[in-house]
Amino acid sequence: MGMTITEKILAKAAGAEKVVPGQLIDARIDVVMCHDVTTPPAISMLEEKGIDRVFDRERIVVTPDHFQPAKDIKSAELHKRLDAWARRHDIKHYYKLGRAGVCHALLPEQGHIRPGEVIVGGDSHTCTYGAFGAFSTGIGSTDAAAAIATGQLWFKVPASMKFVLNGSLSPGVYSKDVVLAVIARIGVDGALYRAMEFVGPALAEMSMEARMTITNMAIEAGAKSGIIGFDDVTKEYLDEHLKDKTDYIVYESDSDAEYSAIEEFDCSAIEPMVALPHLPSGGVPVSECAGKEMDQAYIGSCTNGRIEDLRIAAGILKGKEVAIRTIVVPATPEIWKQAKDEGLFDVFYDAGCVISAPTCGACLGGFMGILASGEKCISTTNRNFVGRMGDPKSEVYLASPATAAASAVEGKIADCRKYM
Repeated sequence: MGMTITEKILAKAAGAEKVVPGQLIDARIDVVMCHDVTTPPAISMLEEKGIDRVFDRERIVVTPDHFQPAKDIKSAELHKRLDAWARRHDIKHYYKLGRAGVCHALLPEQGHIRPGEVIVGGDSHTCTYGAFGAFSTGIGSTDAAAAIATGQLWFKVPASMKFVLNGSLSPGVYSKDVVLAVIARIGVDGALYRAMEFVGPALAEMSMEARMTITNMAIEAGAKSGIIGFDDVTKEYLDEHLKDKTDYIVYESDSDAEYSAIEEFDCSAIEPMVALPHLPSGGVPVSECAGKEMDQAYIGSCTNGRIEDLRIAAGILKGKEVAIRTIVVPATPEIWKQAKDEGLFDVFYDAGCVISAPTCGACLGGFMGILASGEKCISTTNRNFVGRMGDPKSEVYLASPATAAASAVEGKIADCRKYM
């Protein structure tokens, strides 16, 4: 029996010829992602044990993002601790305020993600990097402490599920709609501790930015990781973004690899989707919820805050005014500058939007877009749990940047296809 791409990567990391689902392995870590929320507790754990070292100053990437710029004294203290630690260990890839960005957009953009590697981070959406043919997963602060100090972690090899994306996307339908349709079918625990492997002709037509949206939300189906195989689209992105360590190993799933399940989707039949409160699995076609009044639209996050997403939103907002408060958050400083240089900020300004510095703030209910009791937000983020973006009695509706922009114009959930 052959191996899946995920099993091959983990076998390499464990120094084994073969691994099988359920097997416990010790794996070598290639990259550790650190941000301002989960890393300071990891640092404290290490200090309590008298451990003040990092396994490799060049393979740890640090950026504050969840509460940056600092929103209060407590978040400022987190930043201070993160800064002091990064400086003390001379971390090579430390993106300080002014260069800091939403981690899952920043690391690929800055060339820290390569195929065939094992990447971990103290954030559940670290699975984003699987779009590059890597094994990437989120970990807690305890495991982050171990990874920082030793460069190794143990894993249970996940079984793989294959998701075949057939057909082509219709105008007004994007990768966010596809992944919402996937999660709506299998549920928030439908891929529990599985590797979600995405393949198919619809996927082949997607940009790397669109693919990152899909793997970003693998965790919303309970997955350990999401992964997409290497192709010409991947290579073109890496050729542009890798700054060093340009060599990498490409793995492919064997034709006789075993999957715990195979799900097929006709993407030509998928409509713009909206995930109703309070689960990402609550996705329905926009036609089933259009007209529901909103109080806020949010366009940004590690799911949909890249330049492609901002261009899509600007294409709908150009020449129009928003009917509700609308917050636009470029995910990194480079995206922020590119959006400004392309004139997208003029479109957002003229439409009456608020434009923020790169931050995760509103997505996790921290700041820069908190909802009051009873308020409803159409959001391009990845979670719509109770109280996710503010008051427990508020509601979050997940959608693509196009649907969020169309809804901002109308002040209610709207079908973006009428603006195409």
